[in-house]
Amino acid sequence: MNKKRTAATGTAAGILNGLFGSGGGTAAVPLLKKSGFSQKEAQATSLLMMFFLSAVSAGIYFFEGRFDFSDAANYIPGGIAGAAIAPVVFKKIDPFFLKKIFGGFLVFSAGRILWGIFSEWKF
Repeated sequence: MNKKRTAATGTAAGILNGLFGSGGGTAAVPLLKKSGFSQKEAQATSLLMMFFLSAVSAGIYFFEGRFDFSDAANYIPGGIAGAAIAPVVFKKIDPFFLKKIFGGFLVFSAGRILWGIFSEWKF
């Protein structure tokens, strides 16, 4: 594995994660694939990376007083349930189809962001 590429992938994922709240995974998956990972390996590795990166970012924001844990508490049970269901479904999805779902999610997310930007413009 190329150490420079590995460091660059981790740095990019960390910056995006800290800025956008787990957005690093959207960068990590394609970068991991370029490093030779399969689609499933890249997505699984990205999840592990995001766990640690999110913990660091959340800890920093918490200690800086930027959020209250009670704000997130209502979302955690559903998130845990979804996280428990996902690996079961993940094993059954064909990698080709998984790649299409991931790409569709990126396009949908980009569309929502662009829609939000354009809807704020005053003509």
